[in-house]
Amino acid sequence: MTTSATDLETRVRAYMDACTSGDAAAVASHLTTDAVHYFPPDMYDGPWRGAVPIGEKWAEKVRTGRSAWTVDAIAVDAARRVAVCEWTHFKQAAGVLLRGTEWYEFDGEGLIAEIRAYYASPQDTALARLELGGFDYAGRGYPEAPRAAVGG
Repeated sequence: MTTSATDLETRVRAYMDACTSGDAAAVASHLTTDAVHYFPPDMYDGPWRGAVPIGEKWAEKVRTGRSAWTVDAIAVDAARRVAVCEWTHFKQAAGVLLRGTEWYEFDGEGLIAEIRAYYASPQDTALARLELGGFDYAGRGYPEAPRAAVGG
């Protein structure tokens, strides 16, 4: 498969449709075997690891919570093999509407290798660090302190 912007956008949309379908195998078909899905701390016991477990967990959310998703906006950088998707998650059994975004990274074949979920919600003032659970920020070179101001 090529990894044009259209291909990557199509992959994200098909993945989200598969999630809504509740078909675990269909979800897994869009992911690399060792895909990882990161979440905020204490959300869904994440991170989830592996295409099959990710598919099974979303299928369970559809069965038990009548979950459904829409893709509301998407931006793709084909050269970097990444996409960002803004979505709405309808947790119908609980009467909850959750909005957020996900950062997708793709392999060379256009399969989703990593998903990082970010939710629109108030800041938890009890936490000193608000970041994804299980994500190796330091190991990936993310800053641990602000940069010094220029001229300061």
